[in-house]
Amino acid sequence: MSRSTRATLALEKAGIAFTVHSYEYDPDADSIGLQAASALGEPPGRVLKTLMVLANGRPVGAIVPSDREVSMKKLAAAVGAKAAQMMKPAEAERRSGYRVGGISPFGQARPLPVVLEEQAIEHRLVYMNGGQRGLQVRLSPGDAAAVLKAIVAPIAA
Repeated sequence: MSRSTRATLALEKAGIAFTVHSYEYDPDADSIGLQAASALGEPPGRVLKTLMVLANGRPVGAIVPSDREVSMKKLAAAVGAKAAQMMKPAEAERRSGYRVGGISPFGQARPLPVVLEEQAIEHRLVYMNGGQRGLQVRLSPGDAAAVLKAIVAPIAA
């Protein structure tokens, strides 16, 4: 497994401090985020998942703790849209440039608006996908929000 991905390169280019952590990815896990938290020995609230969503038909990244779901109503409101829905996996892969299970908000093929669940900001450090299945980056949620120009809002259900 490469520890250098488009995501890690984007973080390095932005001057963001982070560490890289790999784990045994289980493609059959019921929840990829919860499986990552378990494999890393971390509480699920500190391991964030990146979801690809369409809000009024526009791509948006939603980042929430791995043990929470996204409220599509709250997400839509956060970006000024009337409605939101999950992207189909093939579209999420095409749009992000990453494979499902390895979608990172950093270094995506084309930048997109990102909404970060406000509870994530309460932690000193969080884990986010590093752009490859089985690879996480640990960083300050404030740094992540800054580099992503994220909207920080209550979007978890």
